[in-house]
Amino acid sequence: MNVAFLTAGGIAPCLSSSIGRLIRNYSKQDTSFTMLGYLNGYKGLLTGESLSIGEDVIKNAEILYEYGGSPIGNSRVKLTNIDDCIKNGYIRKGEDPLKVAADQLVGDNVSILHTIGGDDTNISAGDLINYLKNNNYELTVVGLPKTIDNDIFPIQQTLGAWTAAEQGAIFFENVSNENTTSSRQLIIHEIMGRNCGWLTAATALEYRNRLSNRNFLPSMLLTKERWDLDAVYIPEIEIDIENEMVRLKQRMDEKDSVNIFLSEGAGIESIMHEMDEKNEEIKRDAFGHVRLDKINPGNWFARQFAKKIDADKVLVQKSGYFARSAKPNEKDLSLILDTADMAVECAMKGESGVIGLDEESDNKLACIDFERIKGGKPFNPNEEWFQSLLKEIEI
Repeated sequence: MNVAFLTAGGIAPCLSSSIGRLIRNYSKQDTSFTMLGYLNGYKGLLTGESLSIGEDVIKNAEILYEYGGSPIGNSRVKLTNIDDCIKNGYIRKGEDPLKVAADQLVGDNVSILHTIGGDDTNISAGDLINYLKNNNYELTVVGLPKTIDNDIFPIQQTLGAWTAAEQGAIFFENVSNENTTSSRQLIIHEIMGRNCGWLTAATALEYRNRLSNRNFLPSMLLTKERWDLDAVYIPEIEIDIENEMVRLKQRMDEKDSVNIFLSEGAGIESIMHEMDEKNEEIKRDAFGHVRLDKINPGNWFARQFAKKIDADKVLVQKSGYFARSAKPNEKDLSLILDTADMAVECAMKGESGVIGLDEESDNKLACIDFERIKGGKPFNPNEEWFQSLLKEIEI
């Protein structure tokens, strides 16, 4: 029996460890398995590029727990976006990406496919299953939910998100020391999160928890207040920019610095409106998502606030790549291993779906039908822990 793996979308602190656990589990089955990984996600599936999993990897699969990223590579490819697949040279004109992918799986005699990715990755997996069923080919596909945004319906906690929040906090522990390079410094920490503010909120909570365990020396101007947060902006809460300018000006006068945690999707409508008025192109990816890396929300907010709060210096820093490329922490690794274990159990029974903590089943691990998987799940800003955080920083 041939088992294949692919990882897709952006990386997260779970991909290598997930593959390592899957390899370990299949190697312990009574049946003899041949394992392969399609290189760079659906791109490799379309172009027929794959890596055979050899004995050296099988014997040392747990080494993969120690690494971030994905050893078999990622890409952002939507199997139903024919024009984009042709444009990038993954298929030829007149070909159907679903058929090309299906033919590759059939040619490789793959019986089980594990997709490790976010909602786009696993929705594409569902499209692939339906195509194969309609063409009389039985394939078991079991997905693992990866995204640091933690924004997949109906999954309570996605793989890698806890680690990304912790790493984002560690990142800002260093960046926050930049407030000593000038008077009246504005520091904006831009955090990934297109539609969901969970990662920004969780990173802020982790940072403040870590801050509470640090020592300070007020007589040398090392005060907790100066290193603390002054604002947390997420997509789920509308930002009253005029009022915030007044509030943050007062905060700057009081403590000689302002620290903002900004979800990259916060205020995006205002930014896009401004770009439309200037007739500036809004670039999108293969899935139709706005290319936030081309917009730079942090810089936009810096321009709005800098003069109004009389900042002498402005620093915008992004923790996204730092956070998403880390290896998983202990909490995440435990969830990853449990998820991968159930993924193999379901695959052996021929049960397709995405393994996740199902919000409709008391947040217990379950095999969730692909049709129930959707992206864009918002963070609930009324969560008690988040409201407490906002009150503590007087937002």
